[in-house]
Amino acid sequence: MDMKTRLQQELKAAMRNKDERRKRTLRMVLSAIKLAEVEKGRPLQDEEVWSVIRKEIKARQETAELARQGGREDIAREAEAEIQILEVLLPPPLTDEELDAIIDQVLQETGASSMKDMGRVMKAVMERVQGRAEGARVSQRVRAKLAA
Repeated sequence: MDMKTRLQQELKAAMRNKDERRKRTLRMVLSAIKLAEVEKGRPLQDEEVWSVIRKEIKARQETAELARQGGREDIAREAEAEIQILEVLLPPPLTDEELDAIIDQVLQETGASSMKDMGRVMKAVMERVQGRAEGARVSQRVRAKLAA
């Protein structure tokens, strides 16, 4: 089942269970996905849907931070509750061992051996991790392997 279908089923379940926060959060995500589909002119792949979900999480993290700075703890708690709902929808992040195995495989396939090859390696690794690891984390591990 594709990710968008899963989200729609989650929304139906939230409506049946009368879970207003979950329903509202899922509707916002589905709306953001629809907007992205209109912009791209085609349905999104699962990786692109995960990217939209991550963007929504980041927006809520910023909202929570700003709300705390403004003394609005109620808004911050609401944003954090929505983040918890959204994080469950993402695939589990790669462990360090899984990420290292992907990096080693790409290094072997590309024959990369120095920092000059960083861009080529990063591109190949990021395609394989499909959003299951942050770019900064991948970059740090690739640098360590190329510097060794």
